[in-house]
Amino acid sequence: MILKKINPYLQQALIEHNLLEANEMQQDTFSTIKSGADAVIQSPKGTGKSTTIVLNVIQRMEKTMGESTRALIIVENKEKVLEMEELFLKFGTYTDLSILGVHDKGDVDYDKNIISLGLDILIGTPNRINALFASAGFNINTIKMFVVDDAEELFKNRLDAIIMRLSASVEKTQRIFFCSEITERVETLAEKIMIEPVFFEMEE
Repeated sequence: MILKKINPYLQQALIEHNLLEANEMQQDTFSTIKSGADAVIQSPKGTGKSTTIVLNVIQRMEKTMGESTRALIIVENKEKVLEMEELFLKFGTYTDLSILGVHDKGDVDYDKNIISLGLDILIGTPNRINALFASAGFNINTIKMFVVDDAEELFKNRLDAIIMRLSASVEKTQRIFFCSEITERVETLAEKIMIEPVFFEMEE
């Protein structure tokens, strides 16, 4: 996949999985995400939003550093957690980034133990992530990327309050929403928690 100044190890992993060309969304958003700017990215279902999240997080995190979580990715359900974990394992072949997926049906004590040992990337459902940070007292200020996938679905299910609470716990981070539709709730929450967000709207 050819993207400007992409990490060569990431590029190699993408090529090995036959991702040779970036689509319009990946081309248009790569520089903005790499710069650390806040963004709302709308693209129809099935256009590679999950892949876009994973490649950009690997690009920005690059290698393991410190012991506290640096990227937080909030997804809708257990299936999405597992799908995202699998993508990180595929495209992170040549990195040493540590990844954990957590969901409402998992073992909360196990999740706490793994996070306490040190973690680069945490993927999870809103309720489980909220429970982990609320009960274990982990330092959330180390998070450099705060990503919400399927934002319109989460907000439709009244999970926007949890997203706001988690976001408010991080003093300085990059906030990105991915969605299939920029609803009024998505736009409102972006304006509340982001700093001059860049909006991307992709065609079918």
